[in-house]
Amino acid sequence: MKNKLKTLCVTGAMMTLTGCGSTVPIGAIITDVNLPIVATAVNSEGTKTGEASCVSYLSMVAKGDCSIEAAKKNGKITTVTSVDWHYDTILGIVNNYKVIVHGK
Repeated sequence: MKNKLKTLCVTGAMMTLTGCGSTVPIGAIITDVNLPIVATAVNSEGTKTGEASCVSYLSMVAKGDCSIEAAKKNGKITTVTSVDWHYDTILGIVNNYKVIVHGK
């Protein structure tokens, strides 16, 4: 019984302390982050906002269009000043992605 417990603890520690390198901060249980993608040299903020989203289930099935072009179209934006990205998930079961475009 002690060997099984040791093995379980070591396996859990290895899974927690190791992993793939990622540019996105990912929580083991809950992730809810906003990240910048790009900002132009334009000094003024955009007055319009457009969003596009997509979803992934268990990282096996994904659908939606979360492209910058879709967000521009949804916000009726012609000139982009900045683009942000929002990602949220609980236990990696349902992963929601959203691209937010600011512009004029």
